[in-house]
Amino acid sequence: MRTGGQILVDQLALNGVPRVFMVPGESFIAALDALHDCPAIDVVVCRHEGAAAMMAEATARLSATATLKPGVAFVTRGPGLANAMSGLHVAMQAATPMLLLVGLPPLRHEGRGGFQEVAIEPLAGSFAKWAGVVRDAARLPEFVSRAMVTALAGRPGPVVLGLPEDVLAASSDVRDATAASLAAPGPTWSDMMRLADALDRAEWPLLIAGGLGWTTTASRELTQFAERFDLPVVASFRSQDVIDNRSPHYVGHAGIAMAGKVATALANADLVIAVGTHLDEITSGRYALITPPRPRQRLAHVHPASEVLGALYQADIPIVSTVAAFAARLDDLAPSVRRGSARTWSTLRRDLRQSFETWQQVEPSPGSVRLENVVRHLSEVLPPDAIVTNGAGNYAAFVHRCFTWKEPGTQLAPMSGSMGYGLPGAIAAKLAHPNREVVCFAGDGCLQMTLQELATAVQYALPIIVIVANNGLYGTIRAEQEKRYPGRVIATSLVNPDFAALARSYGADGEKVRSDAELAGLFARARASRRPFVLDLALDPEAIAPGVTLQGLRQTAETGHKIRQVKPD
Repeated sequence: MRTGGQILVDQLALNGVPRVFMVPGESFIAALDALHDCPAIDVVVCRHEGAAAMMAEATARLSATATLKPGVAFVTRGPGLANAMSGLHVAMQAATPMLLLVGLPPLRHEGRGGFQEVAIEPLAGSFAKWAGVVRDAARLPEFVSRAMVTALAGRPGPVVLGLPEDVLAASSDVRDATAASLAAPGPTWSDMMRLADALDRAEWPLLIAGGLGWTTTASRELTQFAERFDLPVVASFRSQDVIDNRSPHYVGHAGIAMAGKVATALANADLVIAVGTHLDEITSGRYALITPPRPRQRLAHVHPASEVLGALYQADIPIVSTVAAFAARLDDLAPSVRRGSARTWSTLRRDLRQSFETWQQVEPSPGSVRLENVVRHLSEVLPPDAIVTNGAGNYAAFVHRCFTWKEPGTQLAPMSGSMGYGLPGAIAAKLAHPNREVVCFAGDGCLQMTLQELATAVQYALPIIVIVANNGLYGTIRAEQEKRYPGRVIATSLVNPDFAALARSYGADGEKVRSDAELAGLFARARASRRPFVLDLALDPEAIAPGVTLQGLRQTAETGHKIRQVKPD
């Protein structure tokens, strides 16, 4: 006989879960007790449930370079689940497999509106692929198996399981399930022949790569395919690591502040090959560059979930396949000798690459610390396998623009645009890959969403580096204010702590960076530290985005306003 908590933990262990993230709660104390006797699963104690869920999401994302597995987090009922919703939303938007286990009040009190009780299915159901409550300890193997399969199948995503306190405490002699396994879909011979024919007919083809599942092998095979056909490759939003950015075939990312001439290329392409990405709002230029349901471009769409293909975009060539299985079949394709547009095709690719390289050269920002120089320095000195994380804010535009990604599994950022992701993501990355360097970029507002997790990094002795883009602003919103309501500033100024001193109070290291000349020495010291290290960048608030100042935005907006005022009816 085993308790429900023991049965649950045994199912997680046999599914190969390496660690769980949590804020402990009395409602799942029987599961905590079971984890005490399970050396196969590390327990990471967090400070906030939202950060715990983000760490679970990041863990799953990073597993995609090997075998994709759900990340797992435990939270308690009521406020615990409510706090975790931010991380759950990140997983939903990014299609990341995740299992959120929620302790609940005893079944005997269900429906009475008792202390911290929430109805889990309606609350979490809009964020998760499935939300269910286990009401019998004997059914725990069944529920966990279903949760694992649901999280991984088709378009991956988060699953929420409610675990009543008395169910976890009850005993059962039920047998374990086996580890969840799925058959990976792959392209058919007919799929590849149709793609070959489309390429043969194309005048301006473009390949967009993104999503999960990009192994080193898959990335190499995609690159070789692009080289054979001389194709331009665009990364979808926050998937810039799917191909080595130094490749002459990489021409930038499709997302916020698209690189170079990517937007023009997307709009003018006659064939778009989308691999792994579900072509979301950001990647598609708010659906204006690739218009649903029937794009002007001929569309070949490769995605492991059949329900994605045709749901928003009606592809001419829908291919149900993982990116790894698709990439492995690309050797089947060879450029046609009949293709008469080869010269024009190659010229366009070279033009896009040159435009991308020019775009990376940002006009110097105002101030003694220039964020573009910081990002470039890190890009030059960090090893190719270093993991770089960030959350949301205008500072991220400098990272997207000035960092050169070289290997898959090295860019970790929220597809949902969630603030606060960078630090939890960095913690998860260092736990998953202790021998790789991990750097987190965070704005001053972004960092303070999850700043308390510095204590988690200290507790587990994780020598991550946190770069704080400190300009005393909620910068993204301030920029929008100046664009739309110039000079009418409200609710975007921040009074911040001394981040370096605060880091030291946590038991980490910290230094303030006051000029570009200090950066190299302080960053070298941070890399040599055996503790978490915070570098607080004293940025000029005027440097609101690459090549953009607040004053410039305000003047442009005011000029436009005056023109509108004098324009005759």
